[in-house]
Amino acid sequence: MKILAADDDRILLRVLEAALTAAGHEVVLAHDGNEAMAALACAPPPRITILDWNMPGRDGVEICRWLRSRSEAGYVYVILLTSRGETVDRVTGLDSGADDFIVKPFHRDELQARVRSGERLIATQSALEEAHAQLREQAAHDSLTGLLNRGAILSHLERDIARARRDGRSVATVMADIDHFKQINDGFGHPAGDAVLRETARRMSSALRTSDALGRYGGEEFLVVLSATDDDGAMRVAERIRQSICQQPIGVGTAELEVTCSFGVAVSHKGSTTAEAVISAADAALYSAKRAGRNRVVLAPDSTPRVAPAVVSERP
Repeated sequence: MKILAADDDRILLRVLEAALTAAGHEVVLAHDGNEAMAALACAPPPRITILDWNMPGRDGVEICRWLRSRSEAGYVYVILLTSRGETVDRVTGLDSGADDFIVKPFHRDELQARVRSGERLIATQSALEEAHAQLREQAAHDSLTGLLNRGAILSHLERDIARARRDGRSVATVMADIDHFKQINDGFGHPAGDAVLRETARRMSSALRTSDALGRYGGEEFLVVLSATDDDGAMRVAERIRQSICQQPIGVGTAELEVTCSFGVAVSHKGSTTAEAVISAADAALYSAKRAGRNRVVLAPDSTPRVAPAVVSERP
């Protein structure tokens, strides 16, 4: 583990370095408070730091308070190194955010034991952070397809519209629906329907740019958010997605299913419409595609395309 040792006493600093290196740690040295803060400001910072209480620049207590004020940084276990042994001094140090103390002069075995205690806390903290990250990931993604779920894709759209309003750009939405999906469930069973949803999601993802967002809107419906994209660009992307889905059958057991999707496209020009309004327009265009025969792309009627659409795509 990387450990920062900070002390203006160069001899003591070398003693710290030797003891920590002997225990298998990577040691970063700082000769005053300013150097210590610079090392802790790096990403990622050392997870354990041993700070002398009295140092030029910034003292250990000041650095503790600064560390605890940085909510964006990972937790750093702080051991204050001091010759102060009074209760009032310990209270001051703990109130500043220190986790432990070593009183000078110290014994190497005590130093290593206190560092091991810090390692255990850091390991527990890291496990909690990983668990929280996994929970956040699960909360934002659909368990079947792995795509963003309805709440997450809507939040993404709202953020993009707000950004488009600031930057004067357009945001396009594409609503997609698998054609005759009920027949797949009824004829081949729900496991087959699940397989079709997963493969459709995979093919849609492969047809998108890294800047685009794709989510499962509900059932067999998907929502695509295309940042900084106008009417014509959105139609091209939707057509590319449509072709990626229908160009090859989807294998389900021994069956090869011809799967197609219908698409509705709507654009919020310069963020001038709300997320609800642009989704409603895309949904209406999707139903127009369904009524016109399915397996096609339809642009919402209030949009103004500038180039000819693909042969299979239509504008009402």
